[in-house]
Order: sequence, then structure tokens, then C-alpha cells
Amino acid sequence: MKIDNRADRVIQHLRALASGQREGARLPSVRHLMRTLGAGPVTISSALRRLAEEGLIEARPGHGTFVAAAPLRPARETADLAWQTIALGPARGSTEALVGLALVPTPGVIALNAGYLPEELQASSLIAAAARRALRRPGVWDRMPPEGLHALRAWFAAGSGAFAPHEITICPGTQAALSAAFRALALPGEAVLVESPTYIGALAAARSAGLRPIGVPIDEHGLAPDLLKESFRASGARLLYCQPAYANPTGAVLSHERRAALLAVVREIGAFVIEDDWARDFPLEAETAPAPLATLDTAGHVVLLRSLTKCAAPGLRIGAVAARGAALERLRAARLADDFFVPGILQETAVQLLTQPAWSRHLRVLRSALRERRDALADALRKELGTAALVRLPAGGLHLWVRLPDGISDLDLSERAARAGILVSPGRHWFPAEPPAPHMRLSFAALAPEQAKPTIARLAALIRGIVVASGA
Repeated sequence: MKIDNRADRVIQHLRALASGQREGARLPSVRHLMRTLGAGPVTISSALRRLAEEGLIEARPGHGTFVAAAPLRPARETADLAWQTIALGPARGSTEALVGLALVPTPGVIALNAGYLPEELQASSLIAAAARRALRRPGVWDRMPPEGLHALRAWFAAGSGAFAPHEITICPGTQAALSAAFRALALPGEAVLVESPTYIGALAAARSAGLRPIGVPIDEHGLAPDLLKESFRASGARLLYCQPAYANPTGAVLSHERRAALLAVVREIGAFVIEDDWARDFPLEAETAPAPLATLDTAGHVVLLRSLTKCAAPGLRIGAVAARGAALERLRAARLADDFFVPGILQETAVQLLTQPAWSRHLRVLRSALRERRDALADALRKELGTAALVRLPAGGLHLWVRLPDGISDLDLSERAARAGILVSPGRHWFPAEPPAPHMRLSFAALAPEQAKPTIARLAALIRGIVVASGA
């Protein structure tokens, strides 16, 4: 209720602010509104979006938000839509935390909550060249096979080391693949096991599908097979979602010794595993990431997800899901019901990108830059917050999982940091149940090495201020 009341107050404030100004007047920046209203970026952006839908304001990308011209203003008073809450019934799970990750930051804001590469590390020029070649391909605007272009499926299949091209389905990003997998592999009301902590998007997709995420604690070696077996039996689940390589948010890697044992548990239970291989292209301490768990599976238990978006650019929404047997057919049926097929221009652009000789060079340069950024942010954290703050230095991925001092509210810290122009992700959102301790997730990809020290110094000052204020 507190969140709703705060959002309503922000909307009313902005409505009064816009109504009292001439048409075309520029409204204060999101950062200024965050500071003056004491609200987070998600709340401010949601309020601005609501007023834009009402026709009261208009956003001009790159310039700001302005009072709308008269023709855009509503002709009559906004209708009362409260009846919809009764008709719709209970919400199917909150996506507030996911919205926070997807929020496009305003200029000048440091987005350490980001889940994508910053613009300077994206393969923008390569994608532009690939798109130009793709536009010359015949039939690029025609219907596409629901399972995707063969050349693109073949690339994902080769990278999996476990699947053939006909077992691959192309998706508009792995969030869509994940959503389809939860709907296809389990029924509403059933339990699904997840690592604890785990990816926010997986929790949101599972709950949206009507599933009950149940956390299985992990350590530095990933999931423990004995604990996993006990969790399967206690919950009745027949589905596990996991990230064996560079898990998001912790960076944990499932050890070689545990992989075969984990699959043995899955075979004994007769369960499916959704393996999210999101960080396949982000090994930072080795030439390649650990082989997918799917390479050890011969009986169709593992459904594999992989993203191209993460290592290329956020706008290249291309991912893939791989499966065998009836699971493959159900996944394709779920995907077909969603949107028929991924647009040909995106698929053909991806094919042209991946066949450029410069693609492998992009990945090498990218990994070197990420390693430098990881080390700079980790050093700054250790110096400002102590060695205990950094749970582990991940050998791959894009994020650091930071342990906060006991007694600190991660939500309070994230709100204070947002008002100071730094976006962080509160740790509690990454747990399917109550968090055992306060954490925050920081993206080292988002911060140039020279920015690490001053940025973490500002965060540390906020943390010390909370500690002093609370007497912790």
C-alpha cells in the first residue's frame, strides 16, 4: 500500500505541476524529481508514463519531458477505471523489480543496476553493417519459419555442443524463451525449484505462469545435489531453473564434480532442467565458459537457453531455446501462440553479424574491457567497504554480488542512491523468499574503470550514513 500511495502522490504532484504551466514548458528532469519528491526512478518514470498516456505531457527523447500541446490534452475528464481491479482479480505476481532493471536511465545517472552492455561496449557498428547486408536479402520482410532461420539455428546448435539445428527455436530474446518454457513445462499452481538467489526475470516469468518458485540455497560451487534431491521430494516439483555458469547475481559456477550428480537426481525424479546459459560469451578468466550442463544429458531432461542480445546490444532481441521430444513441441506451441515468429530483419541481421570475421574480435575486446572494469570495481569495493563486502570475484558474467552490513536496508540504500544519481539493485529482489542477509547487485559492465573509485566512495558514504542514523 505504501508504494501505491507514494506513486499516487507523485502523479498528483506532476499533474498539478504540468497543469500550472504553459504548453511546451519543460518539466524538471527525472533526477531532479527523484531528489525533490524523495521517490525512486521506477516510481517517477511510471508517473510520467501515466501522464503521457493521459495526454497531459509528452516525452521528447534526448530533450526531456514537456507539457503537451492542446490537441493532445484529453477532451474530457479521465474515466474512472477502478472497476478493472475487481474484474481482473488478484495480480499474477509483481514485476516492479524487473521494471527497475529495464528502466532506461536519464543522462548523468550511473546505472549500476543494468543487465546489458553500455553503449560504448556494444557491437553497434558491426550490427549496423550486418543490418545493411540483411536489408539486401530477398524475403527479409516476409513470413519466417516459426522455429527460425536455419542458418541462425545452426549457429546456436554448434555453440551448444549438445543439440542439432532442428532442436533449436529462435526467440525474441531469452526472456521470451524463459516465459514460454515455464508455461510449456509446468502447470499453473505447481512448484518450480530455483537457485537462491536467482535471476529476477526468472522469478517474474515463473510467477506470471502461475508457478510457485521455491529457492534452493547455493554455495560457491553451485547447487548441492543432496539438497536439490530433498527439495524436489519436499515440494513435488518436476522443474528446475538454474544457471550453471556465472550465475546471475552471485557469479557462482556449478562445479565439475556436482554436474553429473545433479543430472542423476533429475533423472531419478523424472524432472526437467531449464539451463539458462546467459553468460556463455562472458568468461573472464578462461578462453571459454564451462560446457553447458546439456552436454551431459542424453535423455532430454535439459532445456537450454542462450542469448545473443547480451553480448551484442539490447536492441538485437535474439535468443534461442533448445529441447528434445515432446518438450520441444510444447515449447514451439507456446512460442507460436505468443507471436508466430521473430521478424526476419532481426534474424538475418544476427546471421550477418555472426558470420563477420570481426565478431570474434569484438568478443575478445569485450572480455578484456569487462575484466578491467570488474577488477576496478572490485578493488574500489574492498577499499571502501572491506573485503567481506565482496562475496566472490566472479570468473565471468557482468555483475558483482555485494554483502551489505547487518542492519542495513537494501531498499533504503537503493532509494538513497537513486536520489544521488546511482542506480543499484536491492538484493532482496533476487530471492524467491525472505533474504538471509542484505545484499546489492552491481553491474561492473556499466562503469568505466576511472569511475569506479569515486562512485563507490559515494555509495560507501551513503551506507555509513545509514549505519550512523540507525545506530547499527
